[in-house]
Amino acid sequence: MRAVTISLIAFLLVIAAPCIMFCEGKPNGLCIESERQALLKFKQNLIDPSNRLSSWVDGEDCCEWNGVFCNNLTGHVNELHLGLLSSSPDPHAPAAEWDAYVRSQLEGKINPSLLELKHLSFLDLSNNFFGGEQIPEFISLLKGLTYLNLSGVGFSGEIPHKLGNLSKLQYLDLGHNSDLEAETLQWVSGLSSLQYLDLSDIDLGKATDWLQVTNRLPSLVELHLSRCKLKNVPSPIFGVNYTSLAVLNLSSNILTSVPTWIFNLRSLVSIDLSRNGVQGVIPNGFQNMSSLKFLDLSWNSFTSSSIPSWLSKFNQLQFLGLRDVGLQEEIDLSNNGIDHEVAEMIESLSKCSSNRLESLNMSFNKLFGHLSDQLGRFKNLKYLSLSKNSISGPIPFSIGKMSSLKAFDVSSNRLKSTLPQSLGQLGNLKILDVSNNVLEGNISEIHFFNLTRLRILSASNNMLTFKPNPTWIPPFHCESIELGNWHLGPQFPQWLQFQKNLSSVDISHAGISGVIPNWFWNLSTQFDRVNISHNQLTGEISYLPVIDFGVIEFVDLSSNLFTGLLPRASSDLMYLYLSKNLFSGSLSNFFCNSSKLESLIIFNAASNLLSGEIPDCWKYWGDLQILKLENNNLTGKIPRSLGFLKSLFSLNLRNNSLIGEVPSIFQHFDWMFVLDLSENQFTGNITAWIGDKLSKLVVLNLRSNNFQGYIPRQICAFNSLQILDLGYNNISGAIPKCFSNLSAMAEKSEDHLSWNDYYARPLHLSTLLVMKGREDEYTTILGFVTSIDLSVNSLTGEIPKELGNLTGLQSLNLSRNLLTGKIPESIGNMEFLESLDLSMNQLHGEIPPSFSDLNFLNHLNLSYNNLTGQIPTSTQLQSFDEFSYYGNHLCGPPVSKNCSTNGEKPDVTGGRGKGKKWSKVNWLYVSIVGGFVMGFWGVVAPLFFIRSWRTAYYRKLEHIGDKLYVFWATIGM
Repeated sequence: MRAVTISLIAFLLVIAAPCIMFCEGKPNGLCIESERQALLKFKQNLIDPSNRLSSWVDGEDCCEWNGVFCNNLTGHVNELHLGLLSSSPDPHAPAAEWDAYVRSQLEGKINPSLLELKHLSFLDLSNNFFGGEQIPEFISLLKGLTYLNLSGVGFSGEIPHKLGNLSKLQYLDLGHNSDLEAETLQWVSGLSSLQYLDLSDIDLGKATDWLQVTNRLPSLVELHLSRCKLKNVPSPIFGVNYTSLAVLNLSSNILTSVPTWIFNLRSLVSIDLSRNGVQGVIPNGFQNMSSLKFLDLSWNSFTSSSIPSWLSKFNQLQFLGLRDVGLQEEIDLSNNGIDHEVAEMIESLSKCSSNRLESLNMSFNKLFGHLSDQLGRFKNLKYLSLSKNSISGPIPFSIGKMSSLKAFDVSSNRLKSTLPQSLGQLGNLKILDVSNNVLEGNISEIHFFNLTRLRILSASNNMLTFKPNPTWIPPFHCESIELGNWHLGPQFPQWLQFQKNLSSVDISHAGISGVIPNWFWNLSTQFDRVNISHNQLTGEISYLPVIDFGVIEFVDLSSNLFTGLLPRASSDLMYLYLSKNLFSGSLSNFFCNSSKLESLIIFNAASNLLSGEIPDCWKYWGDLQILKLENNNLTGKIPRSLGFLKSLFSLNLRNNSLIGEVPSIFQHFDWMFVLDLSENQFTGNITAWIGDKLSKLVVLNLRSNNFQGYIPRQICAFNSLQILDLGYNNISGAIPKCFSNLSAMAEKSEDHLSWNDYYARPLHLSTLLVMKGREDEYTTILGFVTSIDLSVNSLTGEIPKELGNLTGLQSLNLSRNLLTGKIPESIGNMEFLESLDLSMNQLHGEIPPSFSDLNFLNHLNLSYNNLTGQIPTSTQLQSFDEFSYYGNHLCGPPVSKNCSTNGEKPDVTGGRGKGKKWSKVNWLYVSIVGGFVMGFWGVVAPLFFIRSWRTAYYRKLEHIGDKLYVFWATIGM
């Protein structure tokens, strides 16, 4: 009992201590009288023109004075923050700004009264003015200092060696006192805890031991020795490793070469060697310093004519200073993550090397802002690449002054406005790439007036309009013209007929209509890429271009109004897109009667009027990887020779009239990712080998056929399956519990990126999916989608609780089956579920409370079951209309039936327990609140408001404390 009493009293003492300080306190706050008087003496020796220390008044709490910080428990002064936050203004600043700065400085002398501050650990007097004075030696007696900043205060003379006695010092800044000097830095050796050292502007010309001394500081992170008159140190006999050094500033010294010991400091992230007069080539030793983020070599005298290629490998580099370093001809700063305003970068370069610079590459960075007229100063620049940045605004008119320019690439930025007409003055220009921007407006013949040497014109994906005079003859003969998404129509561009050297042309999405002129297909014998898709072109195409040599890589005629038979093609064709046209007839003429297209990789003839059977002549098409024939009128069975397509990874035969069973030859498709046989008339069972052999499947769509039998358990072996659609068939039996093994559906969508990066590109893979009650085509985001659809079958039994393991599933549709039992609580684990349809089954019981956790749910249909009870409360579940719950016996919002008026037990949002439910009033919380109120007004409040009670209480506590002390002391003996 005695031990319990002692523990209780100790607890009360702890609780009472803050109250004692709050209620009684000291007459002058926390401040200790001797320290207040020391600070007042310190103030007496200072001149304070701007009254910064006006709060320093005798009798007031010194812990509340400006710049003074005390310990909250002891009241001792710990820190003095009396430095100016900003250094002196620019030399050319207005007189008023200089006057304000001078008036804000403290002047005078530093009084030794600071020694009375025995607990002082932080002293900042920077950027004040104690001109002509030496650093007071008594500062070395402030043994508790961990931070000392005396920079820019006008001290002069020799640095006191006794400063080395401050063994706890972690931060020392004596910089920017140009009248200070030191013949040795041996005193620094005593500062073993030092992490930051700045001696900039101090004369260290005679301190030849600076490297040896600072190298021995084990915790040093930053070393600033700028403008210290340092010279190259002979190769040291000791090892230079600076184990913790991250920032090294040796700028504005007298170094004639880059110190080789620097290359051993792999932990460095910042090096400043600017303004040293370093000669020779930029050393290759930098290339191993992969952690560098800041490297400044400006204002040196390097003799190399170009920047070393290894600089482009510095992926973490954020700043590279090369101003006035003698690198005049070529600068490559590409792929460095440089996050800077482009106008400032251009201006810096124009000052140092605008006359001789021939090549500038700053692509693949994070440059932003507008291009400036400074570009016009680069008279000799031949190659300029600023692609893959975030540059905005217009292309400056001064671009026309860059008379030597041969290549200009500003693609993939955010450039606006229109192209300047001055571009037409660049008579030497061969490559112009302004693609993937937001340029708009009209382009005229003037823009191309003098571009006689232009070979590559790449300007797709802008909003530009170009409708020249029909008789216009371009001054150039291009090899590649890419004007996708320009407004070129409605007439076919007649000026193209003069481009006899074309190998690549893109005039897609250009609003062109009518028939393709005959001269277009005879234009060049060197075509390797033709894209005229997404126009309103009509007529028949009997053949595609034939080239004299090489390989024609790409032909896209999709999304037009072409009619007739499929065109004959060159045997070297690799990618052929004919979808969304009006082509008709049989596939046999193309695949069986034409030359063998052994190089064909992608064939897309989807959404046409093709008819007849799929031909049985696939033996010579072994390189084919994608075959898309959906949305046609094909009939008959799948031919066995299709099994020769061993490289096939996407087969889409959706929405035809194909019959028969899935042929066993499909099991040879080892690389199949997408198999879509939906909306046909296939019959038979879903064969077990689909799961055994097609192990890489990501999309399996057998929707709307006549498949029957059970779902084979082998489907559960699909580790990569993200989309499974077996809806609208005659499948019976139970849902396999092993669906929980479909691991790709248990992952977040971003985990599928490795598959999505290549295979889900719009021109490669796409499929139609029924999700959220509607049918949509998924292309670019196909690799992020996860879905199971088993709707409109004859499935029986309960919904397996194991489905809840598919936490990455986004859509689940089990509607229109014969499922029974309760909805599993585990469905609430599907945290990314966006669409859930369990309608038209025979489910009973309550909606699981875990449904409240489905925060991404935006489509829900539980209608026409036998569900009862209250609809759980959540933001999502109450946002759906009543039809989502229609045909059940549910109550509560959003349905009109009120639970309480119909004798139903009201449910609660947190009622996850399987047994009893909580009442509306939780008496535990009521009792806690009541106890707090009684305790406060019965005990604490009287002590707070009645002074005599408070005094007696504290005296009693002191008496008890004394007895406890005697008791514990006796026990200790």
